[in-house]
Parts: sequence; structure tokens; C-alpha cells
Amino acid sequence: MTAHRMAADAASQLTITVDAAPLRARAGESVATALMAADRLMLRRSPRAGAPRGAFCLMGVCQECVVRIDGVRRQACLVEVRDGMAVETGA
Repeated sequence: MTAHRMAADAASQLTITVDAAPLRARAGESVATALMAADRLMLRRSPRAGAPRGAFCLMGVCQECVVRIDGVRRQACLVEVRDGMAVETGA
């Protein structure tokens, strides 16, 4: 499944780094939204079984989208992208 975005002006576009690779994002969207739009659905693996995990509730309740943002563990659905941010997934 791939998410599609409507056309955006150049001013709203920025670049974040995800697992050391550049990723285009839009100002105002969450890290989880930017990752899903780039078809990056698996964000980590469960600690016990190693099962893939990704954004689930998209409102900060489930903790399934926890990634490391600029070195700090955060929920990707609650953090707005900003130019130059570094995101590390456990994928």
C-alpha cells in the first residue's frame, strides 16, 4: 500500500534523514505521515517476537510508532517534521 499526496508548493517541502538516507517531507506533517507516504511502514520490531511494528493509532496511544528522533525515543505520530531532523527506525 502506498500513500499518495496532493501536489505541494516547493516552500512546504523539506528533507529529513531516515536511517542515514534523505527523505522528502512536507512542513506540518508528522514523522509517521512522512514515513508512510514514503512507503516506510515498518518502523521497528517487537522486543520479544521480533514481529514488525508500524504506525497504528496515529494519535499517541499505542506506542507502536516509537523511533529515535535526533537521538531521543519519540512517537513518530506526535512529532512534526522539521528540516534536517534525523530519524532512526528499528527496522
